[in-house]
Amino acid sequence: MLRDIVLVQKRELENRFEEMYVERKISLPLELGNDLIHLITGPRRAGKSFYAVHLIQQTAAYGYVNFDDERLTVIKDYDEIIGAVNAVYDNPRYLLFDEIQNLPRWEFFVNRLQRQGLRLLITGSNANLLSSELATHLTGRHTSIVLFPFSFAEYLKTSGGEKTEIEKMAALDIYVEQGGYPEPLLKKIDRHNYLHTLLQSTIYKDIVKRYRIRSVQGIEDLAMYLMSNIAREYSYNALAGVTRCRSVHTIDKYIRYLQEAYLFFSIPRFSFKVKNQVGQNKKIYCTDNGLAISTGFRFSSDRGALYENLVAVALKKEEIAGRISLFYWKSPQNEEVDFVVKEGLRITRLIQVCSDISNPKTLKREIRALIKASQELHCDELLLLNGRANRTETFKWQDAERPIRLMPLYQWLEEY
Repeated sequence: MLRDIVLVQKRELENRFEEMYVERKISLPLELGNDLIHLITGPRRAGKSFYAVHLIQQTAAYGYVNFDDERLTVIKDYDEIIGAVNAVYDNPRYLLFDEIQNLPRWEFFVNRLQRQGLRLLITGSNANLLSSELATHLTGRHTSIVLFPFSFAEYLKTSGGEKTEIEKMAALDIYVEQGGYPEPLLKKIDRHNYLHTLLQSTIYKDIVKRYRIRSVQGIEDLAMYLMSNIAREYSYNALAGVTRCRSVHTIDKYIRYLQEAYLFFSIPRFSFKVKNQVGQNKKIYCTDNGLAISTGFRFSSDRGALYENLVAVALKKEEIAGRISLFYWKSPQNEEVDFVVKEGLRITRLIQVCSDISNPKTLKREIRALIKASQELHCDELLLLNGRANRTETFKWQDAERPIRLMPLYQWLEEY
């Protein structure tokens, strides 16, 4: 039976080679020529398997097993899996294990294979695969990357050819609502149903089943509420009041599960005192705009939140890669700067996001917050991402004067 499962998966894999492949923009690509255990993690259906397959194709001989199959996860003797792979793929030296988090005690299995001299590439849809605990789980050396749905730059590649500025602006108008999940883009399938089903699958497979959650409605309520409130502050007490999760501790636990499954991530409020950051509200973001819109309720007119979410995702990738730390800033008067970028011990950038600054009152509000944050945080690199304006201008607020770069969002996103 095992051999038949691996054989069917091999045929499915060969069929995928015929599909369109969009080259992913990876800042530090994995190099399979060494004996490291290579990890690719990120949201379900974000393209991890496709990227891994095209990566491992560069090797001479490889085997493939997809553990998103309940028939494989109940097997007790993992040597039977290796036996089936050797029979189907003729004793490959390189192994690609897909969705490895579904295999109980996978880390012991992987460690043993690495000690035996096999080269391993594994994917998973759980943030624990990249947590600080990895050093404990994987006794061998390892390297890792996180793969999100298509960035805007990758999204532009799906239609091919060079784009004019007007075409890029038009593409952003679509991307900001449709998001970057590869399959709906490349296969022209119904996006809304696909993403709604994907959310349900992630909640049930990666959270409810794994953590044996009894109150399924509670975590569903929480996920739907957060999807409808991306780019907004939240507190555990407030969330307990608007969902069926009445316990603050349950809310804390459920948010952690939702973040581990790469559905959401949080950004803390900046404070020079670390203990103050712990007690402050955080802001919630979704890893893909399309996913938020397919399940959220308030986005028909709130383009600003969608713009901000795109920027948050791009910066979050930088944080995961270890290049920056990310915060937001808020004054006692409730003035806010969307993103505070810290590199090492120094705050290097303040970024404000606003979809439309044509109204002078709106522009004045955004500029005032940037200048006040600049004074408090001692940062002079100020950026206002918006729909169309593209210039650097010196603005004044009370006695302070700062040059601020106004940049169209599509132009900024192309770098990420």
